Amino acid sequence: MIRFESTIYLSCDLRLYNIYIVSSKMGAKASSDLREEEIDAIQKETGFSQNQIIRLFTRFTSLDKEQNGFLTRDAFLRIPELAINPIADRIVESFFVKGHDHVNFRQFMKTLAVFRPISAKTADDAINGRNKKLEFVFSLYDSDKDGKISKTDLQEILGLMVGANISPEQLSFIAERTILESDKDNDRSISRDEFLKAMDSAECNTKMSVRFLD
Repeated sequence: MIRFESTIYLSCDLRLYNIYIVSSKMGAKASSDLREEEIDAIQKETGFSQNQIIRLFTRFTSLDKEQNGFLTRDAFLRIPELAINPIADRIVESFFVKGHDHVNFRQFMKTLAVFRPISAKTADDAINGRNKKLEFVFSLYDSDKDGKISKTDLQEILGLMVGANISPEQLSFIAERTILESDKDNDRSISRDEFLKAMDSAECNTKMSVRFLD
């Protein structure tokens, strides 16, 4: 876990640096299975190039072993580097709409777009901008999805990230100190705005980006 500003243990590091989402092959079949208007719409929504969309569709279909046209949670764990990520379940869950068990290609692309690298021209509120990346991280910390990060939320994700390298007492202490330093309205939790402020100096581009071949 990366440490920022005194005792604040909040991080953009999702251990994504070894993950390659895309396939190295781009077949004619993948291109023919996507209509031109679908590609155009996804390109406008996500910022991916046409070649990247087709490559990602190839990867999507390779994960969809049953050829259902959608992915399940188990299908995502066929990405080896993701499967061994300590917070893999939370990352995978972010692709799914609440109450749904399947992800179609367009949903897949919208979530992946958050991980596109930031350029000098990227606005903070762009789909892959700094704010969206931080909001994504916030959603991983907020395990019960109540719009705030509690001490329990922090202890859970810290436990996943550091495992047996730290005692429960130390986890509790770190979580408590993090809440105290980030909580400005004294409700003993970290709101979205408080999280964004606490992460103001964090380097998120490299830690929140995946390499997409063109």
